[in-house]
Amino acid sequence: MQSHGSFLSIAALMFVAGIGIPLMATLNAGLGQQVGSPAAATTILFGVGLLLAGVVLLITGLPTAQAFAEVRPWFFLGAVFVVFYIFSITWAAPRIGIGNAVFFVLLGQLAAAAAIDHYGLWGALKAEITVRRVIGIVVMAIGVYLARKTA
Repeated sequence: MQSHGSFLSIAALMFVAGIGIPLMATLNAGLGQQVGSPAAATTILFGVGLLLAGVVLLITGLPTAQAFAEVRPWFFLGAVFVVFYIFSITWAAPRIGIGNAVFFVLLGQLAAAAAIDHYGLWGALKAEITVRRVIGIVVMAIGVYLARKTA
């Protein structure tokens, strides 16, 4: 069980990561417009990301070959989802705006996170969907909608 301080540190880290999502969307959408290709911008993003992740991997140490051999194949689908996300937000943001694009991403994240937690899918910590959680998710969705609604 983690301490309250540990939880707050992780929550702060995730808050900062959340700040990075619209920043990344804005910057990558701009890159896509400047080079005239969302696909090229997405490829550049992943190329730079690969280099940075490689540096971190070298610093923190490589897992064993056995660890890689034991990975269940469906866990690699995360890469498919991240490529889809980056490409789609790079394409959509210039067309509907960063706020609207992120609004719909957040709605999808709320729904998917609730389902993943409820069933403990793919090893996630299990947290049942209760009436209280549903109300919280609905309130969050309404809040995000109101923050994005114009006029």
